[in-house]
Amino acid sequence: ETFLVCFSLQLDPENTGFIPVENFTSLVEHHELQLDPSKLDMLLALVQSNEEGQVCYQELIELMSSKRSSSFRRAIANGRRTLQREILLDETGLGLYKRFVRYVAYEILPCETDRRWYFHQNRLCPPPVFIAVVTIVQIIVFMCYGIMLNKWVLQTYQLDFMKSPLVYHPGHRAQVWRFFSYMFMHVGLEQLGFNALLQLMIGVPLEMVHGILRISLLYMAGVLAGSLTVSITDMRAPVVGGSGGVYALCSAHLANVVMNWAGMRCPYKLLRMILALVCMSSEVGRAVWLRFSPPVPSSGPQPSFMAHLSGAVVGISMGLLILRSYEESLQKQCSWWVIVFSFITFLLFAIFWNIFAYELLGVQIPPPPP
Repeated sequence: ETFLVCFSLQLDPENTGFIPVENFTSLVEHHELQLDPSKLDMLLALVQSNEEGQVCYQELIELMSSKRSSSFRRAIANGRRTLQREILLDETGLGLYKRFVRYVAYEILPCETDRRWYFHQNRLCPPPVFIAVVTIVQIIVFMCYGIMLNKWVLQTYQLDFMKSPLVYHPGHRAQVWRFFSYMFMHVGLEQLGFNALLQLMIGVPLEMVHGILRISLLYMAGVLAGSLTVSITDMRAPVVGGSGGVYALCSAHLANVVMNWAGMRCPYKLLRMILALVCMSSEVGRAVWLRFSPPVPSSGPQPSFMAHLSGAVVGISMGLLILRSYEESLQKQCSWWVIVFSFITFLLFAIFWNIFAYELLGVQIPPPPP
């Protein structure tokens, strides 16, 4: 802040918002303030990348306040001076947490510039709590029903399980919270284990890089799209499990890796991609089998698998844009508003469908458990 005040009073007395490059360079190189070395390098790169002979005050504020903006990308990409080391892997003497942050940077971001920016600006606070809290609640809910029902697999075959106020059931469509709360219920231990593992392995690094707002938006959009898609395409089926949100995260990350294949530096990326696709396909296949060929007789339709597919669609469309827009604000991009408009259109269509289509089509809904 002291540096910015010095800039404003000494070199921009007329408050024009700009300063000649020569004067700004002299101030940066001879000031007596203690600046972060990485920020000092960014400032010099910003100066040397400028082609108009003047530095914008707003760009300086963005860099000094650690905001993610296009200023840093432009400075490093066009400037003759770069950061002290071009490769983040050259950093030595790092503690355990900073090594983990570097691992996350190479796992999630395809550009070395973005990796260095994230590495230097990363702070432990706020921690990535959203995915962790969702996973913990899912485990607690599952354990409570497991103890109550004395059953840890195929819990949906228990009548008391389907009585839960958290399960989405077409007969309870008017209870709007069920379109979200079903994500805390699971068919059995295998579904919970699969979802929890993927959420933690992929969701936590994504949340560390892109923040709680973006990742929670992506996850909840996948959850909502999952239940709404089932209410349209599989109108007699209930829904349980967080697969809509999980597949939104996974498909977005996998699509981002494919789109930036040459720049990604995560180890064994091809093998990991194949394993992820095999696991996701197996989970969808298991859900299809339980839906149409249940292993034991049941009193009604089993949970639908369409939430998996709709979550994947959300991840590839909305999620891919979120993960590619690391520095830029989403609201500044036309493609983001096209996706938002499309999602809102789908949401409105699904609402009218749930209100009118069941009666118009004469769908025989299995009565919900009393």
